Amino acid sequence: MAELPKRALGRTGLQVTMLGYGAMELRGAPRGRDVTDKQAETILHAVLDAGINYLDTSIDYGVSEERIGRYIGDRRSEYYLASKCGCLVGAPPAPRGQTSPHVFTRDNILAGVEQSLARMKTDYLDVLQFHISPSRKTLEEHGALETVLELKRAGTVRFIGMSGTLPNLPDQIAMGVFDVFQIPYSAVEREHEALITAAAKAGAGIVVRGGAAKGAPLEGKHDGVQWARWQKVRLDDLLGGMTAMEFILRFTFTHPSLHTSIVGTIDPAHLQHNVDVVRQGPLPADVYAEAKRRLDAVGSTPRAV
Repeated sequence: MAELPKRALGRTGLQVTMLGYGAMELRGAPRGRDVTDKQAETILHAVLDAGINYLDTSIDYGVSEERIGRYIGDRRSEYYLASKCGCLVGAPPAPRGQTSPHVFTRDNILAGVEQSLARMKTDYLDVLQFHISPSRKTLEEHGALETVLELKRAGTVRFIGMSGTLPNLPDQIAMGVFDVFQIPYSAVEREHEALITAAAKAGAGIVVRGGAAKGAPLEGKHDGVQWARWQKVRLDDLLGGMTAMEFILRFTFTHPSLHTSIVGTIDPAHLQHNVDVVRQGPLPADVYAEAKRRLDAVGSTPRAV
């Protein structure tokens, strides 16, 4: 079977599979649905066996980091590992629907990285990302950015990244210090589309999250902005036998500046379906152009930069 397509993750040079794995699904209760240890072990090995080589996690994701270390720590050479910083070490999980606390100080960042390395049974992170898109002022006022740069110089962290969104993303790109940006994007969430292009042109690696639009058109989630946009845009005649989810994933993969898109699941069959979709390649150019034209018409328009 053909290998998954790979792209260089910007100036990092890391050859990452265009489909990555988002390990938030492994966090379990109370923030997420119950996930047994057996389910976690099965899906993590299935991810690597499928050839996926980019895993994204976070201190905030409950027992996700511990499960990565426990079940695939001995396969560390097979994948690039990305986690987050700024998450408050030792804080209990925030209630469902609320954001966990974040503290961007030197001490908290160092404690978080030390904890992540121990949990995942590794002595380095390939990518360390600032979580929840802090402003430049926040990054600089307590030494957070300098701390992460020190970790990079020491080799504890190979590359530094930003989990970035509006309104701070343009300023973060302009700073020129981030090797990787993780940015939300899909056919029905295009607000950052032009900023993805701008970050890539500046040499950064692009990791897309939310590229499957959280399953909104397929799983009965008939509320929210994403579903409303999908309903309004009327793309059914462009699907050509694809399901809505297949179309949305392929739309994401068609963005020319994307390097990898992280998608989470605990279901091996769902994982295999995602692998099959990325192997189909990008959407035909005419279908992609027409879909963007219709999406623009209903207000899913990227921010100009």
